[in-house]
Amino acid sequence: MLKTIIISLTLLTVTACTAVDVRPIPASAQMDRVCIVDNPRVTIQSFVPVLIDGFARHGIAADVVSSSRAAGCDYTLTYTALRSWDVSTYLSHAELRINQHGRQVGYAEYHLRGKGGLSLNKWGSVKSKMDPVIDELLAAYKLPD
Repeated sequence: MLKTIIISLTLLTVTACTAVDVRPIPASAQMDRVCIVDNPRVTIQSFVPVLIDGFARHGIAADVVSSSRAAGCDYTLTYTALRSWDVSTYLSHAELRINQHGRQVGYAEYHLRGKGGLSLNKWGSVKSKMDPVIDELLAAYKLPD
């Protein structure tokens, strides 16, 4: 019985990894402004401010627009973010898609496998989880010195 419990706990710990899949925006895109299309289904209050700050860190202005106003933007970012619960809520999955005139030019996904399992990092802030993802997505746009 004890052996089964130890094996189960080990499997939970091992399978609770963070998965990040990023297809960076090419430097040839020459993006200096992006319109973030508001997603009212995302209820994580800090998510959009973290996105705006992340783009600003790379010298890219970001404005939040409604889907009807997005047509006037050269670059649009659509997103989804999901929360999970374990004592309190935490970010468990997020996707970012950047389109240039309707054609996808960048993609990023953050995902906690097994909803984080026993890892204490699952309760980390949205900023601590998404900043590295945004930095990888915008790797062609160097951080200002």
